[in-house]
Amino acid sequence: MAQGIRDKVAILGMGCSKFGERWDCGPDDLMLEALSEALADAGIDRDRLEAAWLGIFFDEQSTGKSSLPLAMGLRLANIPVTRVENLCATGTEALRGAAHAVACGACDIALAMGVEKLKDTGYAGLPERTKGTFEDLYLPSSTAPGAFAQLASAYAARHGYSMAELRRAMAHISCKSHDNGARNPKAHLRNRITEEQVLAAPMISYPLGVLDCCGVSDGAACAIVTTPAIARALGKRDLVTIKALQLATSNGVEMGHCSWDGSHTLTTRIAAARAYQEAGISRPAEQIDMIEVHDCFSITELVLMEDLGLSAEGMAPHDVLDGRFDRDGAIPCQIDGGLKCFGHPIGATGLRMAYEVYLQLLGRAGERQLAAPAIGLAHNLGGIPNRNVASIAIFGLTT
Repeated sequence: MAQGIRDKVAILGMGCSKFGERWDCGPDDLMLEALSEALADAGIDRDRLEAAWLGIFFDEQSTGKSSLPLAMGLRLANIPVTRVENLCATGTEALRGAAHAVACGACDIALAMGVEKLKDTGYAGLPERTKGTFEDLYLPSSTAPGAFAQLASAYAARHGYSMAELRRAMAHISCKSHDNGARNPKAHLRNRITEEQVLAAPMISYPLGVLDCCGVSDGAACAIVTTPAIARALGKRDLVTIKALQLATSNGVEMGHCSWDGSHTLTTRIAAARAYQEAGISRPAEQIDMIEVHDCFSITELVLMEDLGLSAEGMAPHDVLDGRFDRDGAIPCQIDGGLKCFGHPIGATGLRMAYEVYLQLLGRAGERQLAAPAIGLAHNLGGIPNRNVASIAIFGLTT
């Protein structure tokens, strides 16, 4: 019977570039910025890396289709490098590959890198990918704001909220993320906003206004992983280990069966249940100290609180407005500013989330440091509510 990878993999070092409109940098510059920090943190030279995984989503517009941009850009020593892509969970997919390689003994020290260079594409939002079944068959004439606006409508209908009530909770989410992002020197957007500004902002796809949506950024983030024994041999004392790493993908039920009413993300619930079991977590609302979730839109974050079992069914708007997920609340959420303030360079996002959890667990988050968190969760949702991939990574401090 499968045992999972709980506590079999430790994070030796992590790095993250500054996110933003990095006109002065190419993807290799961003990756080098992240790797340099990670190597210094790990206390090793790059020739200790035995394998690497590179996460890129928009390959044609950004970095390239193969693994070579990582190997060549960072001058890796002819080690095996694998390029992966899994929608918005691409960064976590890179981490999954590196972590599994270490856990199974295929290598001792591995690198997971995620990068995306989107601001040079000449397109205001996410660029269109090469035509094929992804857009032509599954998403004709669809937009991400339009799809997640339907999530808001379905949630309000199921739980009996007026759209005004729901929008007030969504506005609080956006303001909370901006307040957190203002404390983070690596965030793209560092401006505080008010709920009145969110509610008065131009509408993108009702009920989502422009300040309910995350932005588009350039950025890179990476993790160097190894076994706890090797980490300790290299002089590490307090270790951040991977407690769980789970992924669930849609199988078509949401698109073609009335058992799903559009008010939640089914894959998140499935991945979370698996991750909690792997991590030995039976009461997530009590045992998890901080979370980073896929807040591509404010409604997504709200719905995810219930999908992750951190709010009771239909109660997330009340919990949000009560401050449960604020930086001084019971379960701080998006303490680094989230997608809302970092933007969403897709290949890097999952690893950027892990980076924040890692810093917080080690007490190294500076001005935004929380009070002694011991367990943190990072969540990605790739795709749209009725066809997506969800990933859950749980990290814990091992002394």
